[in-house]
Amino acid sequence: MIQIRKLSMRLSSGGRELLVLNDITFEVPAKQFLAIMGPSGSGKSTLLGLIAGLDSPTSGAVRIHNRDITHLPEDQAAAFRLQHIGYVFQSFHLIPTLTALENVAVSLELAGNPEALTRAAELLRLVGLQERTGHYPVQLSGGEQQRVALARAFANQPSVLLADEPTGNLDSATGRQIIELLIGLNRDHGSTMVLVTHDPELAARADRVVTLQDGRVVSDDLRNSTEASLP
Repeated sequence: MIQIRKLSMRLSSGGRELLVLNDITFEVPAKQFLAIMGPSGSGKSTLLGLIAGLDSPTSGAVRIHNRDITHLPEDQAAAFRLQHIGYVFQSFHLIPTLTALENVAVSLELAGNPEALTRAAELLRLVGLQERTGHYPVQLSGGEQQRVALARAFANQPSVLLADEPTGNLDSATGRQIIELLIGLNRDHGSTMVLVTHDPELAARADRVVTLQDGRVVSDDLRNSTEASLP
């Protein structure tokens, strides 16, 4: 369960204050697949970063599993993310000096998994990259890099998966492959998934779509109440 309460975010820009998010309140039940849509500048990525505890809001709160993560010290926030949250970035954010296998193994090693390399290899097999484990990011296509990023995000079996435009840097055919892989991995792990997207094809697969405009929620569309309410 993700609970967002009266969340606002103000930033300074050019000597003036900019209201990025304005009094956002909603909940995401366990195992729901929620898509966040809206025009550029509507606050989508800012909201996702606040849910991840990557930044602190001006006001309001984010609770995950009944724990307020809004103003956790960075070390505690990092530990919470490592245990509970997987994050997929639009620009992949792989470590360029590590192989695909090593990139996936990093979070496992940080979590103290003694079988980190074995688990990483299995995850890369699941995303179809068993022949690319020793390749560095520069040697991989954009779609392959995003598959490594997906494997890394699911490495510690997070209860919450967050994805920011996961198909944004990919061509349409590769994007569809990533959509199927993302949804399949998430279904198998049973996590709660929140993703930001401009892609109507991806949003159409969600249980629910929240639309932002000018930092406010302007619609909240529950598309599949049966699946969304599954325990």
